[in-house]
Amino acid sequence: MVADTAEAAGWSNISFLDDDVTSAQGLHWPVLGPIDSLANHISSFDSIIVAIADAGCRQDLIAKVERMHFELATVISPAASVSARAVIEPGCMVLAGAVVQTNAQLGVGCIVNTSASVDHDCLLERCVHVAPGSHLAGGVRVGEGSWIGLGATVNEHVVIGCRCMIGAGAAVVADVEDGLAVVGIPARPLS
Repeated sequence: MVADTAEAAGWSNISFLDDDVTSAQGLHWPVLGPIDSLANHISSFDSIIVAIADAGCRQDLIAKVERMHFELATVISPAASVSARAVIEPGCMVLAGAVVQTNAQLGVGCIVNTSASVDHDCLLERCVHVAPGSHLAGGVRVGEGSWIGLGATVNEHVVIGCRCMIGAGAAVVADVEDGLAVVGIPARPLS
């Protein structure tokens, strides 16, 4: 999806690194080798996007790219709506149908997936993933490495801690402490 989005946004030289090179062979774009071969290919490209859904893996790889002083790319679909007053840090992906409103801030490596919305004055820390069809109301704060599941909704001014998992379809109406997984309507900690 990210490569397709990058292509739609005008990128022309797109390649992959993937540890499972054999399963990636059916891709439209070339697979150059495993992820640990990044240093061998870095001079061939202007920038890199870490397009891995798992926040922990994405954080680790972004840190590696940053240590190499290589530019993180940002990919925004031409079919997304992003306010000119939103702050989108490097390494972010905003996919088709997504909406990022005024004064929203997306930290390094965030994903706002297909048809998700991040309303005004939200703050997403590093490597947050807002899954397809999820909606964050105004003033929501989401801690580093958290995942907002498919179709979840988060009420205004709710604070979600770091490394949280919000279950698919959950309705989050109260703050969520670091490291918790919450599910249901209203969302409650997973027992």
